[in-house]
Parts: sequence; structure tokens; C-alpha cells
Amino acid sequence: MPRRRPGRPRRSESRDTREVVLTAATALFAARGFDAVGLRQVAAAAGVDVATVSHHTGTKAQLYDACFARVFVAERDALQAATRAAHDALDTGPAAARGALHDLVDVFVDFLQEHPQTTALWLRRWLEPHRHADLDERYSAPLYELVEQLLRAAAAAGALVEPTPHITVRSLVWAVHAHVVALAADAAAAQRERQEFRAFVHRFLDGLYWAGGQPGTP
Repeated sequence: MPRRRPGRPRRSESRDTREVVLTAATALFAARGFDAVGLRQVAAAAGVDVATVSHHTGTKAQLYDACFARVFVAERDALQAATRAAHDALDTGPAAARGALHDLVDVFVDFLQEHPQTTALWLRRWLEPHRHADLDERYSAPLYELVEQLLRAAAAAGALVEPTPHITVRSLVWAVHAHVVALAADAAAAQRERQEFRAFVHRFLDGLYWAGGQPGTP
């Protein structure tokens, strides 16, 4: 095994430093947007020098991308287990599918309320829809598709009627982001209203898919 040269960080130290840099950068980009943040500001917030930031993340554009990749992985990991459970529930009928969809939106609401920088980061990006649009393809579209596939499978199984899953998913995503923004400045209210907002989304889904007790009945 090659000996570690003096001053050369261990791999675990390198990973830890990169995470510190990404945490600081995510907070800054979420608060100020891409143009208002420089590598020196990220370095200062992370407690390292600029060369260390560049070593771990490259250019500012690459750092920005890495911040989105980081929040994407966290959100994907939170949603995948819930979508798998929902797929498994489809074979047992509309009632189980309904409960699984409720559980899925609960996971999503909880995740964004507990990680409000995810919402802030995306809202900054969406203020300039034609800039950094490739980020949507890599880090937003796959999450939409994860849930759209579930809705298509539920429709195919007869658990609900859903002609436009892409519209439904995007509408719900924006509703939850808006809720997070509205409560971002009041942590106490956010905790108080989380259950109320969950219940609202449950009622929305029930009215959309199971009004009258039958799948898709208006």
C-alpha cells in the first residue's frame, strides 16, 4: 500500500471536507442564487481556502451542479421506498393504493419541510427558466417520472383514473413547495401546520381519484 505523503488528506477526510463545502455552498446558493455567490464566499462559509473548494468541486458551475446532485440524491432516497411500497399495494386494491399514495405525499411533505433549502435552491433556479435548464433534466425530471410511473401503474391496475399524470405530479410538487415557502420564516407554524397540510393533500387526492367511492368518479 502506498504511503500517504505529508499533508495529503486521507480519503475519509477528503469526503468530509467535500461535504462541508457542499453544505455551505447549498445554503449560499439557496439564499442568494448563482450569480451572487463566489467561490471565496463558499470557502469562507466552509472554513477552508479557495483552493480547497476548487479541488473538491471544480468551477463554480460544477459546484452549483454538485449542490443540486446532493439534494437530488437525498430526495430520491426519501421517495424511492415510498413509491416501491405504493407499487406493491396496487395488487391489493384501490383502498391500499389510496393509503400508499397518502403515505407517499406525507414523505414528500415531510422531506421538504425538513430540508427547506431544497425548495429555496430550486426556486432560485426556476427564476431563470432558460438558464441551467439541464439541471431539471438530471435532477428534477427523474423524480417526477418516479411518481408518474406509479400513477400510470395505478391507472393500469384499475385503482384510479389518471389521464395526465405529468400535470398532477407537477401541480402537487408546486403546491408543496409553495407551502414550504409560506412557512419558512415560522418554524413553530411549520410544525403546527404540517399535519393540516398533509390532511389537505389527502383530501385533494381522495377528491381527485376516489370521490363517491369509485376510482376516478367525479
